[in-house]
This record gives sequence, structure tokens and C-alpha cells, in this order.
Amino acid sequence: MAKVILICGKICCGKSTYGERLRAQEKAALLSVDELMLALFGQHAGEKHDDYTARVQAYLYQKSLELLAAGMRVILDWGFWTRESRCFARRFYEKRGIPLEFHYIDISERCWRERLKKRNAAVLNGQANAYFVDEGLSEKFSSLFEAPKREEIDCWLGEPELRALFGEKGVKEERRSHGADS
Repeated sequence: MAKVILICGKICCGKSTYGERLRAQEKAALLSVDELMLALFGQHAGEKHDDYTARVQAYLYQKSLELLAAGMRVILDWGFWTRESRCFARRFYEKRGIPLEFHYIDISERCWRERLKKRNAAVLNGQANAYFVDEGLSEKFSSLFEAPKREEIDCWLGEPELRALFGEKGVKEERRSHGADS
């Protein structure tokens, strides 16, 4: 059955890695704002970054409708950092009768800082096609992120679940009973 899964979480929390695993498991199309932005502009969108990001998101919302109409499952990987962005996405799909799930990746500040450090090193060494996030950007992103409330999320993944997913067999997911569709 066609449905959309929206991955919520801070930059560099594991959304893309999780999205790739989920894509294979769900046999879904993965639509990523960062992937498209980096392919088009690299690290250098500058002051137009927010405008370009909004345009890419609008394009991917429309592209997701095409894929869903074709019967595919779709995963959106772009963070949904604010309650407003999550509400918009929910309304966008619900008014079209499209089933959706929000998955949230919840990691500690310490773990997030470690992940940023590792990713930045990989970007500098040419081993990762991702954004380099300096201290100023990490502070900006932290201030913009609004952690979701439990009632907004269908699948809440904390550090134990992520360790299980990426390093051990089995994953325990906390799902709300309504809206959870296998």
C-alpha cells in the first residue's frame, strides 16, 4: 500500500542512514533535500540556501505525489525541524487521503556532537558528500530545531534503537497504535 514516511531529527542525527535502511526494507523511494541540494550546489548555495531549500522541498512534495499515485511507498528525508513544518506535511498528505508516519530520531547532545565531528572529518577528507557544519552552524541549527512531542510521532527511535538498527540484530520501535502501518 502506498504511504509516506517522514523522517524527523536534527542535522547529522542519522536520518539519511536510517532512511537508506528503511528504503530497502519498505521497497520505497527515498527523497532527500540534502542529496538534491548537494548535487546542484555543493557546499556553496550561500545566502540563497534557504530559498533553494524551500524550492527543492516544494518540488519533492509534488514528486512524492506522483510516486504515491503509482503505488510506491515514499520516504522524505529532510528533518522536519519545526512543529509548523510537521503540521504542514501532515495536512498536505491527510487532505489527499494518503497514509503517513512520522519517524523521529532522538539522540543526546553528546552523541550529536560526536556524529558532527566524525562527519565533518569525513567531509574534509573527501569521504562524505554531506554538509560541513561548523560551530556557528551547529548552534544555529540547534536553535531552530523544535523537538516533537510524543503525540506527533508514530515511530520514536532513541539511541538504544539506533544501536540495535545499525549494529545489533533486532530493533525495538515505539509506535503509537493509530497511524502505525506495517
